[in-house]
Amino acid sequence: MPERITIERRGHLVLLGLDRANKRNAFDLQMLRELGEAYAAYEANPELWCAVLFAHGEHFTAGLDLAEVGPAVASGASLFPEGCIDPLDMADPRRTKPVVCAVQGFCLTIGVELLLASDVRVAADDTRFAQMEVQRGIMAFGGATLRFPQIAGWGNAMRWLLTGGRFDAAEAFRIGLVQEVCAPGEQLGRAVAIATEIAEQAPLAVQATRASALAALQDGPRAAADRLMDQVRPLMASEDAAEGLRSFVERRKANYRGH
Repeated sequence: MPERITIERRGHLVLLGLDRANKRNAFDLQMLRELGEAYAAYEANPELWCAVLFAHGEHFTAGLDLAEVGPAVASGASLFPEGCIDPLDMADPRRTKPVVCAVQGFCLTIGVELLLASDVRVAADDTRFAQMEVQRGIMAFGGATLRFPQIAGWGNAMRWLLTGGRFDAAEAFRIGLVQEVCAPGEQLGRAVAIATEIAEQAPLAVQATRASALAALQDGPRAAADRLMDQVRPLMASEDAAEGLRSFVERRKANYRGH
């Protein structure tokens, strides 16, 4: 069968594209597996420092292909087989590197959850969002019930989780679901620009910064604070930290290597 995910490397970036446009990028089991494999390859490659998740075609995704995925979920099957990394960041092993996400058109159900699991999010102003599981007699099971209230606040999250209604890019920006809204067709370029800026920084420092912030959200600020210096000390002794200091003194751009 045709591959569902495109993979393009640009220096220290990798672009991961949903490629089932003739089905509005609806996720079947093959597409879920391929995306998990692509995330695992990104995580395993020390030369890849930031990823961009986007979609080919008019829509980011119309959601899960429930005719195929529904029975698999009901039977207890894993959506992301062993050896993969869960792009929804719900199960171990979990990724340690940043993902920037660009969306357009329909961004429904798992599309919103992939956004919520990403680190920075860009939307075309024609994007239509919905976490509509309650309208189908089920509930969101890819992280929305956990992350949507955290990101958007309780009332904003409940407004859309409990009704399943659709909302636009302006509302997504207002509630913090996306950080930038742009004209249709510009979302991928903006996401790549942000990812490029991230990848220009010291990768060990980026990963440690993300890990500390994530720990504060998941375990609480006190627990994260208790671990902070254990994260800082190895960075201070790294080659990249020495390069960062040299570049500051020499007034030039740093050349980081991830060591």
